[in-house]
Amino acid sequence: MTTLKPSDNERLKAQSDYLHGTISQDLGEQLTGGFQGDNFQLIRFHGMYEQDDRDIRAERLEQKLEPNKNVMLRCRLPAGIISPKQWLGIDQFASEHTLYGSIRLTNRQTFQFHGVLKHNIKPMHQWLHQLGLDSIATAGDVNRNVLCTSNPVESSLHREAYEWAKKISETLLPKTKAYADIWLDGEKVASTETTEPHTLPENVKSGDKIEPVLGKNYLPRKFKTTVVIPPHNDVDLHANDLNFVAIGENGKLIGFNVLVGGGLSMEHGNHKTFPNTAKEFGFIGLDKVLDCAAAVVSVQRDWGNRSDRKNAKTRYTLINKGLDNFIAEVENRMGAKFGAIRPYHFTSRGDRIGWVQGEDGHWHLTLFIENGRLLDYPNKPLKTGIRKIAEIHTGDFRLTANQNLIVANIPENQKDAIEHIAREHGLISDSMTRQRENSMACVSLPTCPLAMAEAERFLPQFVDKIDEMMAKNQMQHEHIVLRVTGCPNGCGRAMLAEIGLVGKAVGRYNLHVGGNREGTRIPRLFRENITEDEILAILDNWIGDWSKNRLANEGFGDFAIRSGIVKPVLDAPNDFWQ
Repeated sequence: MTTLKPSDNERLKAQSDYLHGTISQDLGEQLTGGFQGDNFQLIRFHGMYEQDDRDIRAERLEQKLEPNKNVMLRCRLPAGIISPKQWLGIDQFASEHTLYGSIRLTNRQTFQFHGVLKHNIKPMHQWLHQLGLDSIATAGDVNRNVLCTSNPVESSLHREAYEWAKKISETLLPKTKAYADIWLDGEKVASTETTEPHTLPENVKSGDKIEPVLGKNYLPRKFKTTVVIPPHNDVDLHANDLNFVAIGENGKLIGFNVLVGGGLSMEHGNHKTFPNTAKEFGFIGLDKVLDCAAAVVSVQRDWGNRSDRKNAKTRYTLINKGLDNFIAEVENRMGAKFGAIRPYHFTSRGDRIGWVQGEDGHWHLTLFIENGRLLDYPNKPLKTGIRKIAEIHTGDFRLTANQNLIVANIPENQKDAIEHIAREHGLISDSMTRQRENSMACVSLPTCPLAMAEAERFLPQFVDKIDEMMAKNQMQHEHIVLRVTGCPNGCGRAMLAEIGLVGKAVGRYNLHVGGNREGTRIPRLFRENITEDEILAILDNWIGDWSKNRLANEGFGDFAIRSGIVKPVLDAPNDFWQ
């Protein structure tokens, strides 16, 4: 049997000295603003991507200057919870030490700094450490930031789910000291220092003393995990490799349904790549949650494709090795059998913008942040507004997987003051449409090196035009789940939208349609490589038909399937590319 040659990323990881590489030495090289050799990839395991401003790249080239290289950092923030004190700290760093001054909330339920120059990178990590934060494993071939449903109403259930999200995050973190050695001069990372380590089942261990779960070569590809509280699917569980769906009885958590193998990334024209929904494995009690998480990760570690990175995600391993075989191996490694799936269903996934009161009497204010970009705009100083709230807020902040921000656990006597600040700074708008609240885009141009088309800068004006169509058809109180992503890598989660635009080239997109509001169906490609004007003409006709012929409360994606605009995607890969 022919053994396939591992990809170069496997060599890189094996030779990295457990993610140390020569990053420390590279930091002192000031002839370039970027990282050299393997370090360009290795910094991703430390939560950073090297980028540059593509808007000025050609201009700098003409001037015989290197592109304006800098890094984007993504913080590790399990379940998206951050204190007001920590918020004030990240606000200060963004204002004083980044090129753009913004804080970008991501749909991975955390925040990103954009535009950090090389001389500020180590101080940035030390700044985060002083706040009790870090960026370990928020990028690279590891388990990334663990998501958890932002449910401020059922406070006790959310609190339990949040604790499990933190435990799962700690269990699956890299155990190498590289992060502390490089960025903190060997100082311990606070989160891992105070967490009691979980004893792993023997079948899970990699055989490597330093990395017992992940192994010396870490995972074949990135891995994403969520904790989900039905009926709210705000984390888009089908975009993730491993999902724990909370099952409660009488308001108390009793265990989780486990779903594995979701994912949205693909490559234009490559039929070996495709999005897919996660598959149900079964139910586990609370005593087996961490064993299950480690077992699923370890099977993917050992069975995933290390020769072809485009075929390396967990969903491809399920297909290559067989679903039943994968489940049986997970059961073997965690030392328990899955029970039958417990009943659950989803009814929504967008954030509930505005005020809600929790079962404990505290108030929670969800603020819509368009595309997650917090910056001070003319007549709309959003970033200053959140800072002023943080200066008086006694509860916490919760970043949502829809790029919004919840000011959580507000006592009655602070409610009016916080609303006043929010309105004064444009964080609350009575004219905000439901369509805008349910539209989302990835960062894309000018900073993302993978971007083929605009997304974040394109979406606001595009939604203006959709709003006009909705109003024209007396549908202004309705919405379509709309997602725009600048490339097929999946960051904007367009492949779980009712209408998804996937960048193909500058000014051109592939138009996908037919997902549903619950986030459980992959949309189908309708038209390829078309312009904004062509897309708008198509949508104008569709919205008109939807307004006249929809069933009661029928979402647009369901209408698109029922009316025959597209056929539903029933089975990937066999059905997706047809």
